[in-house]
Amino acid sequence: MALVGTDKDMSFYIGREASKLWKRFCAEVTTEINLLAENWKYILGGLICQYIHGLAARGVHYFHRPGPILQDVGFYLLPELGEDRAYISETVFTTIFLSFVLWTFHPFIFKNKKIYTVLIWCRVLAFLVGCQFLRILTFYSTQLPGPNYHCREGSKLATLPPPDNILQVLLIVPRGVLYGCGDLIFSSHMIFSLVFVRTYQKYGTRRFIKQCAWLAVISQSLLIIASRKHYTVDVVVAWYTVNLVVFFIDKTLPELPDRTSALLLPVTKDSKSKEENHKLLNGNSGDPAEWRPRTQINGKIVEDGKTVHEAVINGV
Repeated sequence: MALVGTDKDMSFYIGREASKLWKRFCAEVTTEINLLAENWKYILGGLICQYIHGLAARGVHYFHRPGPILQDVGFYLLPELGEDRAYISETVFTTIFLSFVLWTFHPFIFKNKKIYTVLIWCRVLAFLVGCQFLRILTFYSTQLPGPNYHCREGSKLATLPPPDNILQVLLIVPRGVLYGCGDLIFSSHMIFSLVFVRTYQKYGTRRFIKQCAWLAVISQSLLIIASRKHYTVDVVVAWYTVNLVVFFIDKTLPELPDRTSALLLPVTKDSKSKEENHKLLNGNSGDPAEWRPRTQINGKIVEDGKTVHEAVINGV
């Protein structure tokens, strides 16, 4: 009899939590759709700029001419991984990329959400566009002989034959992205990684993940050089350029709203529904036992385990 009662209680608990999760998901979707309706121009513009950046990287490949690899201090200090192990740096980059994308969509599932997905991507795309604009200017100014294996003398992929039609220029295929040459200064992989990590540094809540993220970016920097995908100067320039661009653009953009604010909640007919949606969107269910404070100070999220006494004193 006790086991039957336990099974019933467990089924009731699972059903209740599933209902809460679904309501929270629906409330979040409604809010994000409203935000997307207001900011779709920025999202679309950022995506178009990503295509233009890919188009520019493919275009410079037509101008690339293979030659002797330039003298590079990183090549002397870091042993060459070899063509068979060049995938290691791509694996690290893919991990950083996918982890960040998943984090930006965590408000749809988890309670402890601090950001709006649409607004965070508007910010990230602004950073990427600023950095990529400078990158296009630099690699079109001077074309260096690529150090990558497929860009060296004797490789059929080192140069592209003149296009037969406009579609060959405008159509960007994955193979062309992976085997591009000429777009060296500065590293595109470092642009994405640094923008993602800096964004999580400001809006993320887990100190351990932040430390791991910076360690991953440093490791990726070394792996890019060791796999001979870029010269050391490409990585060095990316480190200070991306950080400066993000710093100055971040100063000009309006700060993300606090998730505890109800201004961006979907409009409902009665105040009870508004209060329920407000609780769902900020990680609180209708159960008062699950309420907990959400703290955001000067646009930065307070990390787990930190107190806010200093912030309160400064605020006073």
